[in-house]
Amino acid sequence: MHRAPDEFALDPAPRRRGVVWVFILAAIFAILAADLVGFTRLTGQREPEIAGVERFDIPERGHTTDPVVYDRIPPAGGPHDPALQNCGVYTEPLRDENAVHSLEHGAVWLTYRPDLPAWQVDMLSGLIKGKHHALLSPYPGLPATVVATAWGRRLAVDDPADPRIARFVDVYRAGPQSVEKGAPCDGGIGNPLR
Repeated sequence: MHRAPDEFALDPAPRRRGVVWVFILAAIFAILAADLVGFTRLTGQREPEIAGVERFDIPERGHTTDPVVYDRIPPAGGPHDPALQNCGVYTEPLRDENAVHSLEHGAVWLTYRPDLPAWQVDMLSGLIKGKHHALLSPYPGLPATVVATAWGRRLAVDDPADPRIARFVDVYRAGPQSVEKGAPCDGGIGNPLR
């Protein structure tokens, strides 16, 4: 027996178009979400903006025992010594190659001009006192009075009391730019004051 076509049967073409639109919208949402995330911490938080912070791509990060000529002062990453600089406060300049290894482990390196008054050095020291993954040292030939550096990040300021320095330390110490997040900042070279 032959059945008559059901006048009320749904045409499958609109349903297929609806499925296609769901996939298209899902793809657009995924692309926008990936763009929104940007630089993230492992916790999924977005990297905050700090006025004046320069960002650099650092494609090379191998170990070398040879001296390295860096493209900025102080360096914000690149090839470095196999021994890291123990984190803490130093009164003498540090060897770039060792400090860069600490940056790779997520350290922030505060450097200041050697003629900075002692009370201002003490103020900077207070920003890292008791904090892991932080270095402080004088650095001859700085382009500013104080330069805060992390792997691929740098903030140069002329006022040691600038609140952006403390913010830089808080954001980038073991922060989203860390190449080897969770790696230690001790067991290397140097005897910091604290």
